Amino acid sequence: MTGLKPHVCRYWESQFRFLSPAKNRSGNRVYQRREVELIMLVKHLLYAEKYTIEGARQKVDEHRKGGDLKAVARGALAVEELESLEQDLKELLTLLGASPRAD
Repeated sequence: MTGLKPHVCRYWESQFRFLSPAKNRSGNRVYQRREVELIMLVKHLLYAEKYTIEGARQKVDEHRKGGDLKAVARGALAVEELESLEQDLKELLTLLGASPRAD
């Protein structure tokens, strides 16, 4: 769902205390929407905006103190979904024999 390998999510759980998914009886992690949104925010901060782990932690704390963490996290999820959709459409165009436009 996030495009991340499981070991990356587990590492982030150790680095970001706000990422602590519940576990089911089998010991598997069960992520709620809020946690997925936060993971996508962290992913955006680290990969797109090139923050360090510490910088991303501080940025999330700033958003939390500013009261806009939920909105920013949902925005990061929406951006990721749009980028994924765009990639899927480009692949579809390639399969159909059309060349995608470069914007």
